[in-house]
Amino acid sequence: MAGVNELPPSSLAKPTRASKTRTPKPRWLKVKMPSGPRYNRIKSRARTLKLHTVCEEARCPNIGECWGAGTATFMVMGGICTRGCRFCAVTTRKRGMPLDPYEPENLGDTIAEMSLDYVVVTSVDRDDLEDQGSGHFASCVREIRRQSPKTMVEVLIPDFRGDRGLLNRVVDSQPDVIAHNIECTEALQSKVRDRRAGYQQSLDVLYGIKERDSTRYTKSSIMVGFGAPEADVIQTMRDLRDVGCDFLTVGQYLQPTKKHLPVTEFVTPEQFDRYKEVGLEMGFHFVASGPLVRSSYKAGEYFIREFAQKQKALSGELLAHESQFADIAGLLALETP
Repeated sequence: MAGVNELPPSSLAKPTRASKTRTPKPRWLKVKMPSGPRYNRIKSRARTLKLHTVCEEARCPNIGECWGAGTATFMVMGGICTRGCRFCAVTTRKRGMPLDPYEPENLGDTIAEMSLDYVVVTSVDRDDLEDQGSGHFASCVREIRRQSPKTMVEVLIPDFRGDRGLLNRVVDSQPDVIAHNIECTEALQSKVRDRRAGYQQSLDVLYGIKERDSTRYTKSSIMVGFGAPEADVIQTMRDLRDVGCDFLTVGQYLQPTKKHLPVTEFVTPEQFDRYKEVGLEMGFHFVASGPLVRSSYKAGEYFIREFAQKQKALSGELLAHESQFADIAGLLALETP
């Protein structure tokens, strides 16, 4: 599934398989119940149009905060995934649900009605479809653009089994940000992800986006809590930068059920701060790193406030330099006989 980092905060994982008692949840993983008028309106509208949101499906801890701030993550193409990653609680079968041809239009309608500032569109993996859902993704982006042109659009996509033609279909629809999650370090890939996924395949997807359209911003996410050494996490970050990845999120894995991989460690807020610092030094435009961070956590806030502010500052510097050059050119013109 493309949006698999949205994992339930209520699940208390065993630190090891041998442990007979649950480890108390660290204080930094406690959140308030979602509420508020904007939250309630989005929830009601999604129900009416039978839209799925990752925020609800995965019981994301930040749902109230994000929806209240005008950002939301929608899951298209149904709730059945054709892959079986060992950290994700989404239902897995060989075939998914039939596509709803009205879903792109309904999605655009909801986003426009709710006046959302920033949305993330993600999906389950659909290996059972001829185009693996790439065309549906593109239709959703185009419909959002038509009905809500001011809304910034991020898509969190599957790997499309590395098929560049399918990937290009999504890139050509021109979402503002294209995300694909590498999920974990290279050493843990076979333990954590479905065998049809892969570390290099995910890197190739991110590279392929830039190769098709260098103006598209790319984003990826790493889960920690599986016991990966800091050096391995930092190497994964470096590999992402090497393929031009612009934005990064790092968050705590939480075991959704007893059948899924156990949590081996609760990473401290201080260590998350360390990953953010290292990531920014590497050149990521922004790094959202923290225990409750998920791949689409407060996406609009991070993008608009952090990255856009940086771009504005750079533009200001450029204008200042241009003004300087204009002044110098003017003086030279006066001195010319």
